[in-house]
Amino acid sequence: MEARSRSGFCVLIILLCVSFSGIVSVCGESRRPKNVQVAVRAKWEGTPVLLEAGELLSKEWKDLYWEFIEVWLRAEEDESDSHTARDCLKRIIKHGRSLLSDPLASLFEFSLILRSAAPRLVLYRQLAEDSLSSFPLSDDSISNNDSGVIAETSEENESKRSDPLLVGVNPKSPGGKCCWVDTGGALFFDVAELLLWLHNPAKLAEDSFQQPELFDFDHIHFDSHTISPVAILYGALGTDCFRQFHVTLVEAARQGRIKYVVRPVLPSGCEEKVGNCGTVGAKDSLNLGGYGVELALKNMEYKAMDDSAIKKGVTLEDPRTEDLSQEVRGFIFSKILERKPELTSEIMAFRDYLLSSTVSDTLDVWELKDLGHQTAQRIVHASDPLQSMQEINQNFPSVVSSLSRMKLSDSVKDEITANQRMIPPGKSLMALNGALINIEDIDLYLLVDMVQQELLLADQFSKLKVPHSAIRKLLSTMSPPESNMLRVDFRSAHVHYLNNLEEDAMYKRWRSNINEILMPVFPGQLRYIRKNLFHAVYVLDPATSHGLECIDLIISLYENNFPMRFGLILYSSKFIKKIEDGGGDLHLSAVENDSQKEDTSSLIIRLFIYIKENYGIKTAFQFLGNINRLRMESAESVDDSPEMHHVEGAFVETVLPQATSPPQDILLKLEKEKTNNELSQESSMFVFKLGLYKLKSCLLMNGLVFDSSEEALMNAMNDELPRIQEQVYYGHINSRTDILDKFLSESSISRYNPQIIAEGKAKPRFVSLSSSVLEGESVINDISYLHSPNTIDDLKPVTQLLVVDITSIRGIKLLHEGILYLIRGSKAGRLGVIFSAKTDTDLPALLFMKAFEITVSSYSHKKNVLNFLEHLCSFYEQNYIFASSIAAESVAFTNKVYELAESNELSLKAYKSDLPEFSIDIMRKRLNKVVQFLYRQLGLEAGVNAVITNGRVTVLTNEGTFLSHDLNLLESLEFKQRIKHIAEIIEEVQWQDIDPDVLTSKFVSDIVMSVSSAMALRDRSSESARFEILSAEHSAVIIENENSTVHIDAVVDPLSPVGQKVASLLRVLRQYIQPSMRIVLNPMSSLVDLPLKNFYRYVVPTMDDFSSTDYAVNGPKAFFANMPMSKTLTMNLDVPEPWLVEPIIAVYDLDNILLENLGDTRTLQAVFELEALVLTGHCSEKDHDPPRGLQLILGTKNMPHLVDTIVMANLGYWQMKVSPGVWYLQLASGRSSELYVLKENGGGSLDNLLSKRITINDLRGKVVHLEVAKKKGMEHEKLLVSNDDDNHSQGKKKGTHNNWNSNLLKWAAGFIGGSGQAKKDENTSMEHGKGGRRGKPINIFSIASGHLYERFLKIMILSVLKNTNRPVKFWFIKNYLSPQFKDVIPRMAQEYGFEYELITYKWPSWLHKQKEKQRIIWAYKILFLDVIFPLSLEKVIFVDADQVVRADMGELYDMDIKGRPLAYTPFCDNNKDMDGYRFWRQGFWKEHLRGKPYHISALYVVDLVKFRETAAGDNLRVFYETLSKDPNSLSNLDQDLPNYAQHNVPIFSLPQEWLWCESWCGNATKSKAKTIDLCNNPMTKEPKLQGAKRIVSEWVDLDSEARQFTAKILGDEVSPQEPASPNASQNSATDSSSGEDEDRAEL
Repeated sequence: MEARSRSGFCVLIILLCVSFSGIVSVCGESRRPKNVQVAVRAKWEGTPVLLEAGELLSKEWKDLYWEFIEVWLRAEEDESDSHTARDCLKRIIKHGRSLLSDPLASLFEFSLILRSAAPRLVLYRQLAEDSLSSFPLSDDSISNNDSGVIAETSEENESKRSDPLLVGVNPKSPGGKCCWVDTGGALFFDVAELLLWLHNPAKLAEDSFQQPELFDFDHIHFDSHTISPVAILYGALGTDCFRQFHVTLVEAARQGRIKYVVRPVLPSGCEEKVGNCGTVGAKDSLNLGGYGVELALKNMEYKAMDDSAIKKGVTLEDPRTEDLSQEVRGFIFSKILERKPELTSEIMAFRDYLLSSTVSDTLDVWELKDLGHQTAQRIVHASDPLQSMQEINQNFPSVVSSLSRMKLSDSVKDEITANQRMIPPGKSLMALNGALINIEDIDLYLLVDMVQQELLLADQFSKLKVPHSAIRKLLSTMSPPESNMLRVDFRSAHVHYLNNLEEDAMYKRWRSNINEILMPVFPGQLRYIRKNLFHAVYVLDPATSHGLECIDLIISLYENNFPMRFGLILYSSKFIKKIEDGGGDLHLSAVENDSQKEDTSSLIIRLFIYIKENYGIKTAFQFLGNINRLRMESAESVDDSPEMHHVEGAFVETVLPQATSPPQDILLKLEKEKTNNELSQESSMFVFKLGLYKLKSCLLMNGLVFDSSEEALMNAMNDELPRIQEQVYYGHINSRTDILDKFLSESSISRYNPQIIAEGKAKPRFVSLSSSVLEGESVINDISYLHSPNTIDDLKPVTQLLVVDITSIRGIKLLHEGILYLIRGSKAGRLGVIFSAKTDTDLPALLFMKAFEITVSSYSHKKNVLNFLEHLCSFYEQNYIFASSIAAESVAFTNKVYELAESNELSLKAYKSDLPEFSIDIMRKRLNKVVQFLYRQLGLEAGVNAVITNGRVTVLTNEGTFLSHDLNLLESLEFKQRIKHIAEIIEEVQWQDIDPDVLTSKFVSDIVMSVSSAMALRDRSSESARFEILSAEHSAVIIENENSTVHIDAVVDPLSPVGQKVASLLRVLRQYIQPSMRIVLNPMSSLVDLPLKNFYRYVVPTMDDFSSTDYAVNGPKAFFANMPMSKTLTMNLDVPEPWLVEPIIAVYDLDNILLENLGDTRTLQAVFELEALVLTGHCSEKDHDPPRGLQLILGTKNMPHLVDTIVMANLGYWQMKVSPGVWYLQLASGRSSELYVLKENGGGSLDNLLSKRITINDLRGKVVHLEVAKKKGMEHEKLLVSNDDDNHSQGKKKGTHNNWNSNLLKWAAGFIGGSGQAKKDENTSMEHGKGGRRGKPINIFSIASGHLYERFLKIMILSVLKNTNRPVKFWFIKNYLSPQFKDVIPRMAQEYGFEYELITYKWPSWLHKQKEKQRIIWAYKILFLDVIFPLSLEKVIFVDADQVVRADMGELYDMDIKGRPLAYTPFCDNNKDMDGYRFWRQGFWKEHLRGKPYHISALYVVDLVKFRETAAGDNLRVFYETLSKDPNSLSNLDQDLPNYAQHNVPIFSLPQEWLWCESWCGNATKSKAKTIDLCNNPMTKEPKLQGAKRIVSEWVDLDSEARQFTAKILGDEVSPQEPASPNASQNSATDSSSGEDEDRAEL
């Protein structure tokens, strides 16, 4: 029965198909369903996949690069069986996978198909080009040129060479050679020449002085010696020359002759010299994946489509076949075709009809209500939920009607509703192993990198024998949030408090109720409470200018009743310098006997203490204030330090009114008797112990460390206030609490070291020790550890490795302090010592090392071992480092060792057997091995002293002392923040398959050290979310995989733009690494409109992109099959944040795609190009606002200024365009570099740091944190000097603009914009412009998107040019221009005699994003005016694309706009029919405008100098950020925003005749109009084209001229101009639905 009914059903379908095919044949071929295909290609040439594989492997583990080369060279003979690109890819993957374990191997395979390493090869091309250009070759410079032919490059390649931003253009093969070796002093193209160089020691030594620069991404051969001369091989694996050079160089590296580096490059012209697989990928352009494409259903309320027919197109058919197994309206066509293959054409026609008729962009409200819940149910019940989610949300308009008819289960709805009590409906979140990912900005490249990081860690941990369950725990553990709340415990008798709010009479009338602190006050208002809430203690040297300036600040605030307790801790810098010179010796006696002349600071401190004891603290402060006054009166510079006579004068002046005997006598007596000397020295010692002297002068706010400026004091108080309020609110602080004691006893440190407590943006440097531990013969495995007494058997989570240069005082001091650290007792820490030395070490040093090693390996468990080592250090330091005894005295040293060993009860047996006999050569070899280890594993040069705390590297600088207290600080800081939670997991591990004898506390301590150091390098968010509280029984997708170390938690709204992208990303992960997943669906409930009105494809590359017939790589594409024919679609790209893309092939209008107009073409093709990556950053100045207006330039070593920009006030943000390569960022010459210097991260201000090196070697862009500091003496200078003169006329401007940047007009001509004519200074007077134009150039800016608006734009250009004789330069935003327009505009500029430039700016990631293309375009009109133009441009006029100009724009350009940054025309009000639409006359707008006019945004003037000076751009962005989050505000974004902000960003109102539009102005004033704008009419909704022909008499002629010119350039025919017809464009846009206006900005 079942079989019969099924066959009956089949017959029914066939009948349907056959009857349907008749209808279809009548409809004609043009109704066949159409497709859309999109690709994005990189601007740079393709790169060989083989070389990319090497780069990917080196990311996993550096040595794999070399292993891969060896594997490939051994297997090269078998290449004969690889005849296609796909064969080659599989072969490369096979060799790569053999070096990795799964799932890393699977991820390697996917990364290779994704081509994510291509940018690194582009970077090597730049370095290869630099290498060749540093030694220009003459024609005959290269002997035995194989072919004598220098490879030619294609025209396209030449055009790429002309793009200055593309720094990684492939170099031509030099004289037919494909490999060369660069030694810094010479280039070698032949192995024979290289061998001569290698065997000539004198030449080697000579060349080692001019070594080429190495980078951290370079491949350095593991056998290389760090101090040997560098030899860099440029060449490609697969060429014969590479093999020959490689074999020679590896041998030389093993012999210690060279440091061998490979930079993989296949120069153009060498493709024939490399095996077939070596060129795969290099000959084709690089098509990228990892982005999304949407085709949005467009609202056509105003028919804004171009009616010009397209005469010719590309008809590239897509070779791919459609997936017939997917259900279409209940039918699965693959099954039907299997049964009735003879009816294929009819069945397919029926399928096409079903597909094209199912698109829906409206539903009734009752159908929409449960749509989100129905979608969740469909997904959860599907056999493959992720695929189902992707199919639904990426083809939503096609499936929505079937979804809405689905019966909804209550359990799904109830669970979603219950979850939404804990998370807002529609909210999406995602976490990888517990750490939240920014789901809005996540892209494929970022996700792959994050997953790879997790898999690498898991791989290392499993090699360390950590069990799988513990690995999962470790990877999902979250480190505690990093706290910058480190309070220094400064409580001591050395603090001199000026006041006490609780006891002093002057505060008696203040209220004492501490709860007052919770009362609301106006911003900036202080709370006067009689309680010591804020202790502002300044630590300063009173004999310095900045120290004395702090005194003035304190006295002034105190006298003004500032509610704060002020105190001082005084120290003498010179005294501390002496202590440091003595190596940080804390014994006072050493310094006490110093009979040298006393320094000023110590004298001031003694006098201060004397006055305080005899006359009171207020007088003592007055004394310091008097010193400063006398200093200021006589000083030539404000920075001069006080002289001795200032101090003496101030003392006499201060004491005189109260003294009983002459002050001079008291002074002499005090100076002579050195009264209070001990107290003064103790005070300095106290500051030395605290470590605060390193900060010159600083403020301790309740123990928190701040800068000593007034601004920092206010910030410190504002930061501390909420913390105190919180404690008061919860009752932890009451009126009796001593707040300082409470805070300092809860969490404080006894020493502050700015190098350890990383301040600002500087992150400490970490290295992973796990890879070193895994290497069998690694130095790290030979270390024996020392412990505090009686703790040798305890687990030690903190490992302090001291890297000690045995020959330096500083090294021995460090060792000494390390031993003291253990003697003083450390429960959690153990100490290992790695001895190193620069070069030839003398005998005593080697003896000392040997004695130390014997002691630690044989006697580390003995009670007195630390005493013995301390005495040994002191002896060696005194007799050999300071006194440098001669080597012959080694006998004396050995005897001393025996003597010390005996006195500390250590057996002499080990010393006597090993010390006299030891081999100097073996010790030196060991030192060499250490030097190699330090360089390769830890990145440390020979001869440094450093502390490595579980992977955190602290290199000791020459300034300052490093004490045992610093080791305690490192221990407590690192244990709290990075180690504790890891140690807890590892302590609980049930170890399996491990010999119980091995399972010692040392073994576990080693594991903690390895794991915590590896995890410190993990770059991930510290935020997490509690996903487990959400129910996941009926509305979640759960995919279990016990064996996976990667777990994904997500909450996703499947019907959201985020859901569209995430569905694809999760499918990729599932395919390649099979993570466990828990995805809770969180759709919007009670929808009132369709949540998605688009089709979406996320482009993920596959193996199919590699040809199986030849060596071509086609690359991935987005393919939309069977799109709706009669709907107007608009295309948008959803690319990773750093990408700047633009269309380069697109015959049809991508803004208005109407597929029924395609004719015979089945597939509409569009190709975009990744034009550049965006380098973004944040610039900061410590304790100040970001340096707004600071000018930055970026370039290469040879061309330092390729792009430039200015720093915004908003977050100090800046951006520039880059491509893969090595770049250098610096301050622009002029006021920026006169006032500022770049600061090394966290370091002091380094005047020699002229530029910051930035490496771009992936597709993820970079975010750079740049810190700057004012130069000495420039602290009070302003960067921008405003010109507030209201008579802001042109004449005056010339003089005044130089005030705010002396170099403003000279340097900044080549901003982030791109092409265009020669970039002259836009403001200089051009005597002879093009076509006989003369006078000052007029700069006009416009934006257009879609063919219709580009057509209008050409008409606007012509109308401007025909009405002025002055030179004109047009500025167009390039983001949305079609390829045709970009082809036409250079020719048009030539023909009509104007200049143009294409500019662009990437939307900043921190600024609230607009989703809709039209609103993004409006935003570009107003939000980035200060940064999108070169800084040399002074003024620009914005003119809407659909405007026709009837007057000389020079008149408007020269108009005096009274010092306002903007000038707009107010809306005219003659046309009374429109009164109902004038919203600004009522309600909110009427109140807000307060009598000011509401202006139209179709035409406006921007005085860019005033705009930047007054931070108008920053203000507008702040208003925008605040308003745009409300979907109901800024409905006409580009117009509402400046009108709303005009109270802060003033607008000059232009005369009415400058802008006329029929809708608002009526015909009475049309004759006076200087420009006519084709505003949309909200009453009639007349299409643009129709209105243009009717309203503007000259429009038809201008249009005809523009179209004929365009046709001539593009080789098209132009149809004769049709008469204006009311239906001219109706037929091209049959769809009309309500919604957002197409161009409401002009109303």
